[in-house]
Amino acid sequence: MVEKWSVFGHISYRSDWELVKVDFRQSFPRQCTESDYESWQLTDLQGEKCIMGQERTFRKRKDTAFCIKGKSYISALTNKSCQCTEKDFNCDYGFERSHTEGERCFADFWHDPDSPPEDCHLGQNYESSTGYRKVISNICDGGLNKQQSTKQHSCPLLPPKGLQVGIKGQMLAVAPGDDITFIVHQEQGDTSSTKYQVDLGDGVRAIYQNLTVTDEPIQHRYENPGVYKVTVKAENMAGHDEATMYIQVTAPLQEVHLEVVPIAGRNHEVNLTAIVLPTEANMTVFYWWIGDSLRPTLTLRNSLLTRFPDTGEVSVTVQASNGRSMVQDTRTVRVYDNFQVVPLSFSRNLDRFNPNIPEWRDDIGQVVTKILAKITGVPQESLVTVVKPGLPTTADLYVLPLDSKPAKRSMFVDKRIPAIMQAFSDNNVSFVVRGGLQVLVMLADPNAGLGLIANDSTTTAAENGYHGAAGSPGVWALAVIFLISIIATGSFILYKFKRKLPGSRNVYAQMHNEKEQEMTSPVNHSEDTQHIIQGEEFIDDDLDSQTLGNHSGVVLSINSRELHSYLTS
Repeated sequence: MVEKWSVFGHISYRSDWELVKVDFRQSFPRQCTESDYESWQLTDLQGEKCIMGQERTFRKRKDTAFCIKGKSYISALTNKSCQCTEKDFNCDYGFERSHTEGERCFADFWHDPDSPPEDCHLGQNYESSTGYRKVISNICDGGLNKQQSTKQHSCPLLPPKGLQVGIKGQMLAVAPGDDITFIVHQEQGDTSSTKYQVDLGDGVRAIYQNLTVTDEPIQHRYENPGVYKVTVKAENMAGHDEATMYIQVTAPLQEVHLEVVPIAGRNHEVNLTAIVLPTEANMTVFYWWIGDSLRPTLTLRNSLLTRFPDTGEVSVTVQASNGRSMVQDTRTVRVYDNFQVVPLSFSRNLDRFNPNIPEWRDDIGQVVTKILAKITGVPQESLVTVVKPGLPTTADLYVLPLDSKPAKRSMFVDKRIPAIMQAFSDNNVSFVVRGGLQVLVMLADPNAGLGLIANDSTTTAAENGYHGAAGSPGVWALAVIFLISIIATGSFILYKFKRKLPGSRNVYAQMHNEKEQEMTSPVNHSEDTQHIIQGEEFIDDDLDSQTLGNHSGVVLSINSRELHSYLTS
């Protein structure tokens, strides 16, 4: 029994730590002596005394001894090794015990007991395994020795096997000019008489002897970007082995620019393109993040075709990675059910200043949008000009629906389009570039129709008819002449009708004089037309609501000269 005990703990769950000391010296008056102990031998459950090759004897205090053991008490008395028996051996590597043939160990089908060990070199001897080996930590001595073999073999010349080549630091993607250290390792086979042929993929070749024994490093430096195939071939008289690896030599990515049209139609195919700098970067992986999705689309090409199922603003992000660096760019795409596209072209002198970079194209597009909005009076937020890559320089003008307009109203009477078409037809859209050179913005094809992007669910019959009606200036001229003819005929009938009414002549004569007074000052045709267009609110009007009796509506539909000729006829 120990003289003193120290107990740590809590009296309750809410109490602090408590220390309790128990002193047994008053209960046990003396120290134990040798006569107070008796010996006992360790055995297993079957009563076997030899355990793990040894017999161990301990001592314990007698039940009748009323004393304290003290600090110098030692329980173990003796350790004695015993002779080896069958149970002190297990099956060796590559062998399995057979439960049907007296617990004997037999070689597995894949194992050759007579094969030389991995560390067997030419000129040495080895013993083939008997199928048994002593249990680990077993210290039995003498008796049965089941792992001793009587078969002696000379180590043969083994072919190289398990050849591996790697890089110190495990970096398979390096920058041009980086120092690389190659490491060659061989798992099996002779190394002293083996030659190693090394090809670094850039024209550098070398032959080494005892490469894996001396651990001689192979150092190299790649100057040019590219993918290099490194090959190491080990060969001796018994055979050969080969190892291959690929090294990516690439400069860190500097920038990626995402090119995507800022305006897209719902469920229409959109092309996403990533422009990477430096342009010679290879083996680049692209991660495309669309909307709020947390699962990107991975491609090896720098472009992706996609569709946007819902209207509104959609965030698109691309990440480019080449194993050494990662860069990203984000763009926002506005998705609409319907909008119109006007193809534009520029005078050829702009091509000389086109560096074909995204920043320059964005600047030109903003300049065209601001000028067109100022000339036509169309709200700038409803116009977007996108300059296309490449030469010759071309662009697309996107005319967006106004937020205040109902989604399903007819676009036939959208007066922004005639104003825009007239501005381009009159060659009023131009700007000045470096050196004072004037650049004219024109319709790509004046005789072609406008591009209408619309979904079936929101396209009306009037919208379908507007696509062809908005295309040719000749069609517009015929429409204006037809409208003037109808107004002239109606006014003539009204004039004849009012002459028959009492007092109507005075009213009409007074109105006729007022109109003639208005026409006495000279009026510029283009300025008057532009003023009339800018006076409009660019919202859908119902043409049927205008009557022939409303002369102010008629005046807004034709110019002053046509009105004067009509009144004097």
